[in-house]
Amino acid sequence: MSARLIESLATTEPLADLFCDESVLSAMLEFEVALSRAEGRVGVIPKAAADAIAAAAKVDKFDIAALSRATLRAGTPAIPLVKTLTGAVLKKDPDAARFVHWGATSQDVADSAISLLLKQAEPILIGDLELLENSLTRLAKEHQASVMLGRTLLQAAPPVTLGLKSAGWLGSIRRVGYTLREAFTHATVLQFGGASGTLAFLGDKGIAVGKALAKELGLALPEAPWHTHRDRWATLVCVCGVLTGSLGKMARDISLLMQNEIDEAAEPGGEGRGGSSTMPQKRNPIACSLALAAAYRVPGLVSSYLSAMVQEHERAVGGWQAEWPILSGVVQSTGLALASMAEVTGRLAVNPKAMRANIERTNGAIFAERAMMLLGSNLGRDAAHKMLQAASERSAAENRHLADVLGEIPEITAYLGRETLQQLEIPENYLGSADKFRKALLSKSSKPKKP
Repeated sequence: MSARLIESLATTEPLADLFCDESVLSAMLEFEVALSRAEGRVGVIPKAAADAIAAAAKVDKFDIAALSRATLRAGTPAIPLVKTLTGAVLKKDPDAARFVHWGATSQDVADSAISLLLKQAEPILIGDLELLENSLTRLAKEHQASVMLGRTLLQAAPPVTLGLKSAGWLGSIRRVGYTLREAFTHATVLQFGGASGTLAFLGDKGIAVGKALAKELGLALPEAPWHTHRDRWATLVCVCGVLTGSLGKMARDISLLMQNEIDEAAEPGGEGRGGSSTMPQKRNPIACSLALAAAYRVPGLVSSYLSAMVQEHERAVGGWQAEWPILSGVVQSTGLALASMAEVTGRLAVNPKAMRANIERTNGAIFAERAMMLLGSNLGRDAAHKMLQAASERSAAENRHLADVLGEIPEITAYLGRETLQQLEIPENYLGSADKFRKALLSKSSKPKKP
């Protein structure tokens, strides 16, 4: 794994590899090679020069540590990169060396390299997103009739189903997932504008070179250079923030369901997964913890990125330089949260018996609302509410079922017969439109429909 130890809880192995030093350097060199080939094709530089540049642009020929130190002094990785590449070409072909980085500016290299990395990150994130959507769809179907406590303000409330709960998670993930796909499409674009964003250095060949360069790199060609217009990447960052929030909500729910006294669900364990250094019996919600950590971390990064959008004129002082670690951190954290929750939902252990037992443990208190509404049409809502509140307090104090207590109150039995009270605490009889909502959430495509 390429991640540094300090980042090992903030990324996945594929994303750590993608944003490692060698990969970032490779993306910048890919830009330089593609630029020379595009200019050779358009006739701006000799094709032989493009071949010489491509031959010299090898990652293993660069001292990454030295490049990093030089970047800190230059304020951009492109300056020491171009200097080193030019030197390497000079040794083999002095004539070709003068065409390295021809007509481009430092930010063209840096931004296009990140676009290339984002293009590679997209299938990693979308792959885990699709796994997660499939797992949630399966859970929503398999547990359509698995009744469980609803919980409001962390307290027991009228019943729901795990099918509806899973479908709710799915709906949120699908909605933001569509936006994520769209955001990636807009974010993976070429940056090529030269010194002031006009490509004046290339004369009337600038646009032709840009088109050829975009084709070489497999990136979309924007209407114009966007050196200080960071809205595309900001949109992607914000969408990642919303997605990690949705994933964090799901992780919070599941981790709470994993509490020993609840025991309604559990994420998959395995060798080295979920244990404790001191307590052998523990099965900790590790994947949920990682998703929650990402959900805590990403909002601050989103805020930092948005702050850095205020960039001056045609080239920024500080704003652009702030972006690399923020953007890579957001993408990696989002990817970690996605991978973690795809793992959790792919093999989520569900305990319907515990769900039923937890409902029973309330002694029918969660059905006080149902009893109140049955009485309300005869006694009025306020009077019925007061009666049920008093009955609920008595039920709790005496550790008896609410229906039994209600059956001893004449003012209530005058309107609620024995059969009604016997049916009162059956959770399947008080699910309302739960299954219709579940089906509606499942029927939606990944692309939201206009209301």
